[in-house]
Amino acid sequence: MKTPYLLIAAALSISFAATADEGQWQPHQLAQLQAELTAKGIEIPGKQLADLSQYPMNAMVSLGYCSASFVSPNGLVVTNHHCAYNAIQNNSTKDNNLIEKGFLAKTKAEELPAGAQERLYITESVTDVTAQVSANLAPELTGAARYEAIESNRKALIKSCESDANYRCSVVSFHHGLEYFQIKQLMLQDVRLVYAPSESIGNFGGDIDNFEYPRHTGDYTFIRGYVGKDGKPAPYAIDNVPYQSKNFLKVNATGVRQGEGILLAGYPGRTSRYRLADEIAFAANWQYPAQVKTYQQMINTIDQLSAADADLKVKYASTVKSLNNRMKKLQGLLDGFKVTDIHAIKQQQQQALLDWISSDSSRKPYQQSIVELTQVIDAEQAFTRQTYYFDNAKRSDVLRAAMTLYRLAIESQKPDAEREMGYQQRDLNMIESRLVRMEKSFDPVMDLAIWSEQLAEYLAQPNEVRVVELDSALELSVGMSLADINAKLAALYPRSGLTNTAGRKAWLSKTPAEFAQSNDPFIKVAVAIYEKNKALELEEKTISGQLSQMRPAYMQAVIAYNNAQGKPVYPDANSTLRITYGSVDGYPAKDGVYKTPFTSVKGLIAKRQPEYPFNAPQKLVDAYNNGKTSGYFYQDLAAKTELPWHCKLFSCPQPEVEAFNSVPVNFLTSADTTGGNSGSAVMNGKGELVGLNFDSTYESINKDWYFNPEITRAIHVDIRYVLWLMQYVDGAQNVLDEMDIVR
Repeated sequence: MKTPYLLIAAALSISFAATADEGQWQPHQLAQLQAELTAKGIEIPGKQLADLSQYPMNAMVSLGYCSASFVSPNGLVVTNHHCAYNAIQNNSTKDNNLIEKGFLAKTKAEELPAGAQERLYITESVTDVTAQVSANLAPELTGAARYEAIESNRKALIKSCESDANYRCSVVSFHHGLEYFQIKQLMLQDVRLVYAPSESIGNFGGDIDNFEYPRHTGDYTFIRGYVGKDGKPAPYAIDNVPYQSKNFLKVNATGVRQGEGILLAGYPGRTSRYRLADEIAFAANWQYPAQVKTYQQMINTIDQLSAADADLKVKYASTVKSLNNRMKKLQGLLDGFKVTDIHAIKQQQQQALLDWISSDSSRKPYQQSIVELTQVIDAEQAFTRQTYYFDNAKRSDVLRAAMTLYRLAIESQKPDAEREMGYQQRDLNMIESRLVRMEKSFDPVMDLAIWSEQLAEYLAQPNEVRVVELDSALELSVGMSLADINAKLAALYPRSGLTNTAGRKAWLSKTPAEFAQSNDPFIKVAVAIYEKNKALELEEKTISGQLSQMRPAYMQAVIAYNNAQGKPVYPDANSTLRITYGSVDGYPAKDGVYKTPFTSVKGLIAKRQPEYPFNAPQKLVDAYNNGKTSGYFYQDLAAKTELPWHCKLFSCPQPEVEAFNSVPVNFLTSADTTGGNSGSAVMNGKGELVGLNFDSTYESINKDWYFNPEITRAIHVDIRYVLWLMQYVDGAQNVLDEMDIVR
């Protein structure tokens, strides 16, 4: 039974448009939101925020999977510790574990290569190309044919945009295919590690505290972009020079206080705010539980094998961290669905939309589009159920490398414009980089254990889910034990050349005929299941082509409905540059529990324990206890306590509130964020850096589906804590000297 609070929340949230601080806005939309920005105390005009060539937006950076920002004219970038984890792990060994002890380059010559795959992407332009993408899409064109037509138009636009090889372009769908924008980004290929705190600071609290609050995590790391001597992007070379960033964020050492307005800019990954109620039910009842089981199996296997092998622990540190993060988020989503009936809220939203449609006969086509969309979604969910365990049955890094190489060989026989995206000429460097990266993140023992376990799960599924080609290639049969599977697969690794970098790279230029004749066991499996993979890919394209007609029609209805009420609509997140705004604020976590917006070093020390993940370093404790806090000690009230309701009618004495009196560590805001926003710059009203986004509260995880302004909060590392650690704990004065610090 829903509580009255949830009924009220549903009633207040019928509109699909943004309310309160909700909204992951495209930069060009900020000009329309001037009144909201002014109300938050944001001094930068909306028109300036919409201009990617001006401060502060031209200081924003994407890592391709996280967000970051320039903080010096010499290509210095700040992001999260967990975003730079690959770079730290890439330079770690069991004998020199930089993850555990941290790293500081005192000079640029000491900075370390982040890894062959690492890139910095600087967004320079966002152009509406909807007309070009939709140019030849006749209404009768549907299914896979429609999908391929869209892809062909996208590839042509990308090729024209990438006339300069230093740029990476993409054509991205907004509002689920209603609009398309071309994103042009300068791509820096030489990225280096500058300074990372020890894991006991950068990951304080570990997976126990992940998505929790109060939090005391120093989730920050500095990296740097390099270019050739001519100033143009170039692959790593010892004599490359720091990139001269056109602009960089000023850093405000006084930070923010409760109630102050903030801006947050970054690259949020994926949200599902405009999905149907049936899609929420599918995620809650089938998809998320299946994924939780898979991730937990993998985490258990990695933890078990890593516990007795320091080399494995280093190699799979980044993998297991990512899996733990996904696991906790999924579990939080499932728990959140139980607390807040988002399915019912979505049903009410949809009914309000249908009522609006039926009130005017000219809107009848909208109603038909919703019916058709529901039918395609049913097919999409059936496809997901059908293919989920087969996809997991291919969870071997070696097999995936073999599949990629064989697909590349086949696609390379075609003209570049006709190749599948991801296998064009523009993609070759990244494919090679992934093959090289495996050297630092792969071990046959671990690969075998994970793969065997997932194959056992696959074999336990009904016959209709299984794939004959895979069963035949691996000689699998129902009833095989995990030990049987493991023994059979173990014999494959010594016979394959793909377990080392040279062996993998040797296949980059091979022909399909050479693959077909190979005796490498992993290549033989890749060849055997290729046609099945292609058939499933075609089925997926058919569904995607149908959705490319149905979802835009649905979004037209949603936007028209909100425009009729004078409300702007932001698109779902899609890993492109977005801006959100909010306020520094706590929240009511549960009955009788209000969580204040700041945590402190004083609280961190009280939370400290001898063992990981709460083993804060002694030098941090000593610096604080010895009074080395000048410039970063915050003296203010810890929180403004919400008065009881009757105090708004009658006079009540003000409650006593304990003074904060410490160095702030983390703080909360009402900013609208999701995965991909990790590392996003949190700025004050002047656009000065005051923190880095790194997480959400556990109660907020469901914001991917529904934004509840009462409890949705993002967690940020306070820039005062970062600066204090740099100055008084880690001795990173050389990095501090690069930045423009405002006091």
